[in-house]
Amino acid sequence: MLKVQSLNIRYADRTIVSDFSLDVNEGEVVSIIGPNGSGKSTILKAVSRMIPCVSGRVCIADQEIRSLSTKQVSQMLCMLCQKNVSPSDMTVEELVGYGRIPHKKWYERLDAEDYKVVHWALEQTGMMEFKDRLIVSLSGGEAQKAWLAMALAQRPKVLLLDEPTTYLDIAHQLEVLELVRRLNRELKLTVIMVLHDLNHASAYSDRVCVIKNGDKHVFGKPKDVFTMELIRSVYGVETEIQQMPESASPRIHVLKKFYEKSEG
Repeated sequence: MLKVQSLNIRYADRTIVSDFSLDVNEGEVVSIIGPNGSGKSTILKAVSRMIPCVSGRVCIADQEIRSLSTKQVSQMLCMLCQKNVSPSDMTVEELVGYGRIPHKKWYERLDAEDYKVVHWALEQTGMMEFKDRLIVSLSGGEAQKAWLAMALAQRPKVLLLDEPTTYLDIAHQLEVLELVRRLNRELKLTVIMVLHDLNHASAYSDRVCVIKNGDKHVFGKPKDVFTMELIRSVYGVETEIQQMPESASPRIHVLKKFYEKSEG
């Protein structure tokens, strides 16, 4: 569904991401993890064409996005950033309606069919009862679900989420991730998300891509990726890995920061 080939990204004279490749299957949930500053969010921005890349290719459904118009890309892919901002007087329904813009001509208004999609998206995310509320009046978890509804109304094939649980308490983090997983399974939506919490990445991902210093360190199933050695080398912390039954993902227990022993 989504193929990233040899992506290179630079800011000024500094290489942020080097020769990055990723192949994501249709209907798969892939989490990108890694230390702060490793290039996780930068990769999503390049994939969504928010920022340019020096070289490399990004293809969705075998179509290179550089050859597509912005409208065509928006019909296939949607990205939600860490912090999304809306006008202070915008309602939830109005926000979700913006998800229909890629499917309209510039002079067309939303019609009855568009509102069917908008209301479907609100129902999917449990936000129908909030449709007349102002976005600014919502809690963090409610607002995140409103933005997810807007993304659903866009009817993309691929959903990119940059740290979707940022600023949320534990209960709302789990609520948002459960919603993302349900939408993935029921709608066959391909999801690529940047996460910081290793246990969230383990529990809600089909595969995990570990980034270190702008390079792909390892990519595979959570049970294969999350080892004490890998977490020590990437994050510099000691952990215990609780291997669950074969059908479940491992649980990571962080113990302490790792310090290499000096010789002599």
